[in-house]
Amino acid sequence: MLDGDTVTYGGWSELRATLEYDFGQEKAFRYDGLSMDEVIRHLARFISRLWQIHVFGEGNTRTTAVFFALYLRSLGFHVTNDVFRDNAWYFRNAMVRANYSNLQKGVHETTEYLELFLRDLLLGENHLLQNRTLHIRSEFKKQNIESSKQYIDSEKQYIGESKQYIEKMVSAGLSKRSAENAAKLYTVFGLTRFFGRSEVVPVLEITITPASSLLKKMTDAGITEAVSGMGKGKYRFNPAFFRPAR
Repeated sequence: MLDGDTVTYGGWSELRATLEYDFGQEKAFRYDGLSMDEVIRHLARFISRLWQIHVFGEGNTRTTAVFFALYLRSLGFHVTNDVFRDNAWYFRNAMVRANYSNLQKGVHETTEYLELFLRDLLLGENHLLQNRTLHIRSEFKKQNIESSKQYIDSEKQYIGESKQYIEKMVSAGLSKRSAENAAKLYTVFGLTRFFGRSEVVPVLEITITPASSLLKKMTDAGITEAVSGMGKGKYRFNPAFFRPAR
């Protein structure tokens, strides 16, 4: 989302103090007389700040989501896990954008994306929650017709290439679902980047076990190859597999 940059998270020595401060502020907050738009805006700020403290090194977003669902229920909202489950990556990235500013690039922290998520969750609205709209790259901010045409053309090219790769991976022995996941990994890592289970998990939003299984299937099919000297369990896509047939 941030082109290699990162959000500044809370310091470990201040976790308890920052948690107590944020919870204290929320406990003292009065919702009386607020419109639903104002309620949603406040909730977005509260949960994004809580997430930014980053109490847990692993599972911080999942824990935040579980807490938030329970808290919303305590406020009287009927909340299920469906919207969290179907938009887990968007939820996480929306909180990233709520806590990131880069004045040199003209990027400012905003809860607008998190508010769209909450409108779907709390009001049953149906917004198009696409992760690519959260990316800070300038091409996603351009509104002129020419850039729109270029984006559409690149989308068509991407779809065509992905379809071609998926068909080839299925022919190599992968199921269609595994081939689709492998193609998604290829768009992220390409032929030059090394990756392992820990890199696969956030891209596909799966756990370690299916990530390991997919890597084995891909390697057995010749789609990826193990890499030595880069740490245990590292792979890269096999250039020979993606070389155009003659």
